[in-house]
Amino acid sequence: MSPAIQLRMVWSLMRRGINEIARVPGAAIPGVLAPTIFILGLTSVFGKLTLLPGFTSDDYLTFILPVGFLQGAGFTGAATGVNLARDIELGWFDRLLASPAPRHVLLAGTVLSASLRALMPITLLIVVGLSLGAHFPGIDGLILAVFFGATFASVTASYSVTLALKFKTQAAAPLMQAGVFMGVLFTTSYAPQSLLNGWLYYVAKYNPVTQIVEGIRQGFVGDVTWADTWPALLALAGLLSLVVFLALRGLNRAAD
Repeated sequence: MSPAIQLRMVWSLMRRGINEIARVPGAAIPGVLAPTIFILGLTSVFGKLTLLPGFTSDDYLTFILPVGFLQGAGFTGAATGVNLARDIELGWFDRLLASPAPRHVLLAGTVLSASLRALMPITLLIVVGLSLGAHFPGIDGLILAVFFGATFASVTASYSVTLALKFKTQAAAPLMQAGVFMGVLFTTSYAPQSLLNGWLYYVAKYNPVTQIVEGIRQGFVGDVTWADTWPALLALAGLLSLVVFLALRGLNRAAD
């Protein structure tokens, strides 16, 4: 199969994933609104944390806004896995496996559609956050934040696809969501590393998602630097390689 045909198939699968929003918009609304509501709620409750000595920002909304990017990507990735589990239950996915399309094409179309859909909650977060006074990260910081958020959606989608292929049921949805939520929770999402205590300090220190959080946060808090960019790129590349490998293995086993 030629590369041109493979690209057309990837685009067709991406377009199918995007069209689901138009067909069932009500299903997409919670995932789009939830990160913004969550960020606003945390800011109203914990906004005074910035008064603590050593806090790296004087505005909690600015500090926590980048976390919403990862949450939006996480919701989108989990939804991708749930949609695939539904297709497996209905038998539609068996038709894709019976097609001559290479397995990496099927995965790429599914995963990249999640990256595109993740732009919806990210855009809403940017508009609401900046409207309420969050610090503008600059064009370079904004581009990096959107790129990291969309790429993290590919990571979470690949993880969710792996679970969907393993359990073959939408009942696995809580496991998809919980894994992503824990990955984001045990980082420097809600407080700087220096203010974390006990086991959380060490978990956040070695959690690769922490590097992604800090990569998105640069520009919002502090300047955009290569020192904060390359660890985020490395963490994303490592996580994406791992989950793509697992998802492709699941696809090959599903075809047996």
